[in-house]
Amino acid sequence: MSAVIVNPGYSPQASLRTPEADAGSPVRAVRLRLTRRGRVVFTTLAAIPLAVWVLVAVLSAGGAAADAEGAAVGAGLAYVTVDAGASLWEIATAVDPSADPRVVIDEIVRLNGLDDAVIEPGQRLAVPNAG
Repeated sequence: MSAVIVNPGYSPQASLRTPEADAGSPVRAVRLRLTRRGRVVFTTLAAIPLAVWVLVAVLSAGGAAADAEGAAVGAGLAYVTVDAGASLWEIATAVDPSADPRVVIDEIVRLNGLDDAVIEPGQRLAVPNAG
């Protein structure tokens, strides 16, 4: 069996220092100390913007590679203005008589971003050079 002694007049001392003694003493600077986990978290948070920048740079480099390839294709282009009554078939056979006109028409439609094979008089079209 155990017993508990209660002393109603007892009050524990909270601090050995008195407020008067603390008022005159200089404030001591406390140095921040990081644990290993804190250093890992801090380093990770500092590295996130760098990782995002690298990701954006890598993903946007594909556009530059596509532009470089497009420049080589663009060098082999000529431009024609559509006359009244002209069709893509006539333009395709005039551009490359030795090639299949259907393939040349498909290339003209792709190069100019046409939705269909309808063209208007006075329209300027990019066509592939024969060769």
